[in-house]
Amino acid sequence: MSKISPFRAWHAPPDLAPLVIAPPYDVMSEAEAREIVRQNPSSFVRVSRPDAVMPEGSDTHAPEAYATARREYEGMKAKGLIVQDPVDSYYLYGQKMGSQYQVGLVACFSTEEYDQNLVKKHEFTRPDKERDRVNHIDATNGQTGMVFLAYRDDVDLKELIAVGSTTDPLFHVTTEDGVEHTLWRIDHPVAVAAITAAAARLPAVYVADGHHRSAAASIVHRERAGQPGRHGWFVACLFPASSLNILAYNRAVKDLNGHAPEALVSAVRDAGYHCNPTSEPVPSRAGTCTMYLAGQWWLLTARDVPADPVARLDVSMLQDRVLAPLLNIDNPRTNKRIDFVGGIRGWTELVKLVDQGSHAVAFHMFPTQMDQLLDVADANCVMPPKSTWFEPKLRDAVAMHEIG
Repeated sequence: MSKISPFRAWHAPPDLAPLVIAPPYDVMSEAEAREIVRQNPSSFVRVSRPDAVMPEGSDTHAPEAYATARREYEGMKAKGLIVQDPVDSYYLYGQKMGSQYQVGLVACFSTEEYDQNLVKKHEFTRPDKERDRVNHIDATNGQTGMVFLAYRDDVDLKELIAVGSTTDPLFHVTTEDGVEHTLWRIDHPVAVAAITAAAARLPAVYVADGHHRSAAASIVHRERAGQPGRHGWFVACLFPASSLNILAYNRAVKDLNGHAPEALVSAVRDAGYHCNPTSEPVPSRAGTCTMYLAGQWWLLTARDVPADPVARLDVSMLQDRVLAPLLNIDNPRTNKRIDFVGGIRGWTELVKLVDQGSHAVAFHMFPTQMDQLLDVADANCVMPPKSTWFEPKLRDAVAMHEIG
């Protein structure tokens, strides 16, 4: 089952939502965060990234950083930039980016079920990043950004979401990146009960993005055990898997580990790939990726594909056959010679990195598919780091949950 709860969300008033809702904390640099706040002082970035309003060079993990987040959060409340709904409700969050349209259910999910792996994961988390989110939750006493969850399509829940999204929204805004964001509130007791019952019939839900947020919520619950409050829940937006869009998560390596370009091409062929010149920088199917090297694109086609749900991933095959044995990227999670480039930046970013000389070779991946993600999670396995890039991203401050 999937245990969910309605809640009294904090969110921007409808007329201020275009100013307040903000990109998630982990997709921007400090410089980008500062520029967002400079141009728009009402942006929630001042809470999610307190370094944006602290002196340059400040320690972003020092107690003062989290105290700043708390101070800014309370300041936004005092100014009416965020308000709390009067009754427990569910919410629907719709996003439209070009032809991509998705609507998810915003609710509180059980940290107990997270611990029982009924909320399934596909990535390892890093303790330092977990602690950063724990400290932010403790400081603000709330969960200010949603976890991105998916479920295997369920007719009853999809129908309830479809009906709810035909009502008048709380707000509908278009952000600076051209993405449309819509928030609906569902507070009628009959509708709330129907959604709770439909969710309870789901055998599991899956973390698509936000592994550190959900892990931090679980830690906070354990650390606050016995204290009053709603710390046994975490806020998330749950989407049907069929509606989601995964982009490629590409790789760029700073040097060739002693190989000449021609020797690397030869070694890639020996490592289990057909490797041929191509004029198409974007791979068109699973089992392939492209490589940009010395001004030339190459199409890499795997000679064989393993049956194991993790080993058959294109990111796994590239890691196991090329990155580790040929380029000495033994641990991509910690190795400083590799960078990961979100697919939203396109193949031209890979060309720029190599042609400008900061990197020697780049790989454009075929996107991991949703059924692959679900299969890996169902097998209680994890993907290599940076296997998925979801777009559009969930905005912070759309619907926030206070746990105190």
